[in-house]
Amino acid sequence: MTNTVLDTEVAARAPFSTIVRQGQVLSIIDLGGNQAVDFLVYDAADTSKRYSAAVTIAAQRNIFLTTGSVLRTQEGAPLMTVVADTCGRHDTLGGACSKESNTLRYGQHTRFQHACVENFLIEGARWGLGKRDLVSNVNWYMNVPVEKDGTLGIVDGISAPGLEVQLRAETDTLVIVSNCPQINNPCNGFNPTPVRMVVTEGGAG
Repeated sequence: MTNTVLDTEVAARAPFSTIVRQGQVLSIIDLGGNQAVDFLVYDAADTSKRYSAAVTIAAQRNIFLTTGSVLRTQEGAPLMTVVADTCGRHDTLGGACSKESNTLRYGQHTRFQHACVENFLIEGARWGLGKRDLVSNVNWYMNVPVEKDGTLGIVDGISAPGLEVQLRAETDTLVIVSNCPQINNPCNGFNPTPVRMVVTEGGAG
C-alpha cells in the first residue's frame, strides 16, 4: 500500500524543489505531452555530492535514461533509480537553456526570455545553492538524438499526455526542477505546459 506524501502541479515555465527521502518514489507526470523537465538532484545531507552525468553515463554505458538507470554522484554513489518509465528514454546531454545560450542560438531578441538556468538559481537559492552548484542536468521527456555526424539534435518529443517516469530515492535527496520555459525549439512543442509531481511512500503511486 502506498502513502502519498506530496502531490502538486508545477506550472508551465516554473521552478520546483523538494526533499525525497530514502525509499520514497518521485513520479514526474507529463500532463500535456512533450514537456521537457530539467532536473538536478543532490544528496540532501551533503549537497557537494550531486548528480554527475559523466559518471552516470559511464556506469550504465548508455547516454539515455530509462527503467533501471541509476543517477549517480561524482563519487559513483547512487542517488535515485528509475523504477518505472512509460516514455521510453530521456536525455542526459542537452543541458539547460539559459539567457546566454538562447542569445547565441536564437538571436538577441531572446535574451530576456526566462530560462532553465534562472529557474535553477531561483529555486537553488532556497537551499543555499548558487551558480557554482549547478551541474549538467537530466532532461526528462526531452528528445535529443545523436546525429550521424556526431552533433546533437533537439527535435519533437516522444512523450504524450499522462506518461510518467518514477524515481526511487536511494538516500535522502534534494530534487530541483525547472519545468522548461523554452519556446525557440521543439523540446516543449513550442508550448510549455504544466507537469505533476507526486512523492509516495512504499512504492509508486
